[in-house]
Amino acid sequence: MNIAGTIDRPLTHDPKKQAPMKAATSEPAGSATRDFTTTGAHASRQNRTREMQLIPEAMARAHMHERMREAEAERPAARLMAARRMQRRAERASLRARRALAIAVMQ
Repeated sequence: MNIAGTIDRPLTHDPKKQAPMKAATSEPAGSATRDFTTTGAHASRQNRTREMQLIPEAMARAHMHERMREAEAERPAARLMAARRMQRRAERASLRARRALAIAVMQ
């Protein structure tokens, strides 16, 4: 039995030794022909392509990229809020110091 590899037993785990992902050349683009039979879960797992195996990984990578982009966009707003908070704290400290000085001068 000479099988190239399945989901359950991949031929190799090294990505450099795997074939590059590319569209099937035997069928035209947008073909409605099914590429596997639905005789059972085991058969469909055996016939999945490497591209199908990598879809969740690609989706996770895209999701992580989107979260990183959102975090980068929120960073300037967070810095501005922190700066305003520190400015208010400094103003309150300045008022306390002025009051303390005024009280010291009055006595």
